Amino acid sequence: MTEPGLTLTVRQRAPISMNAELSCASGEVLALVGPSGSGKTSLLRVIAGLLRPAEGAVACGGETWLDTARGLNLPARSRSTGFVFQNYALFPHMTARQNVMAALGESAPEKRPRRADELLEKVHLRGLEARRPAELSGGQQQRVALARALARNPKVLLLDEPFSAVDRATRERLYYELAELRRELRMPVLLVTHDLDEASMLADRMCILHRGVTLQAAAPYELRARPKNAEVARLVGLHNVYRGTVLEHRGGQTLLEWEGGVLEARLQNAFAVGSKVEWVVPPAHIVLHRRDRPSRGEHENPVSGVISDCVLLGENTSLRLRVASGAEIQFSVPTHVAQRNRISRGEPVTVSLLAEGIHLMTRTDADERGLKENPISTVAYLKRSPSDNV
Repeated sequence: MTEPGLTLTVRQRAPISMNAELSCASGEVLALVGPSGSGKTSLLRVIAGLLRPAEGAVACGGETWLDTARGLNLPARSRSTGFVFQNYALFPHMTARQNVMAALGESAPEKRPRRADELLEKVHLRGLEARRPAELSGGQQQRVALARALARNPKVLLLDEPFSAVDRATRERLYYELAELRRELRMPVLLVTHDLDEASMLADRMCILHRGVTLQAAAPYELRARPKNAEVARLVGLHNVYRGTVLEHRGGQTLLEWEGGVLEARLQNAFAVGSKVEWVVPPAHIVLHRRDRPSRGEHENPVSGVISDCVLLGENTSLRLRVASGAEIQFSVPTHVAQRNRISRGEPVTVSLLAEGIHLMTRTDADERGLKENPISTVAYLKRSPSDNV
């Protein structure tokens, strides 16, 4: 029988505005993603019992930890949580072994050293048990913090940006180790991060947060391909968000009016004919027409314009295409493709917007505010491999 996972609801206006709901199954990794100040860490603190919301409920592993309607609020020490803080919060005067033993208070004293060493070996720190935090690298300190979090046999593991303080090479090793370790974990794992690449690699699902509100939770691919609205689209790094009108549904496709022309999109007949919609197309579904031979998508929604921006970013080149109406389409191609096609600022080019990638979204007042405020400016974008069909 599968163990119960974690569920949370939070409502309050001050001092931190929150209106959030989430769930995480046992054995699942849920990434909480959003700009700084969106409430990610606050939700972890509510789960751990370090922050009491005005209204809310937290249940985990078949136990209720918080239910403000019933006046129930278990203290942090009574909640079975493993918490890895952003700064690791290790005791500087203790060795790695002693830091882990400090979380083994319910074990018999004579068993604690051996159990601490087992946990340190599990996180690849065998032989470093006697070192203090100052004698360990950032990655090693993170491993000690993880071993200490697991020492309590928690019902939920809470990771608050655990990789932010280490260099890129160390971070990539830790990604691998966490992915390897999670196969053994039979508990919900909540990972707070502002890095969409990190969330996409490590999480089964991502929960998008903005201003204390949970906007959408889904698998990483689904969030990028099927965002709920324009605000979510921007928060997952999709720049190509536009407005249009549904013209008709026919032949397995939805026809969309945009900038005086007609685009073919995958069939989305939940939107009535005549609906004013927002729509988005991911960069991976934008195909550059080659000058030396026709491209695969040449006859699918061709759009012509002039390159308004061309920025070399190592192996990839980021491009902006300005069409006649003034709208801009952002995408990237491998740098060798840009060079072969003599792509530069001011050059006329044509691209195809692949119908399968065009996703329609309901237009709301919230989306209109998002268009003006562009909140994604504070969020790391997902890295996408440019289309190799160019």
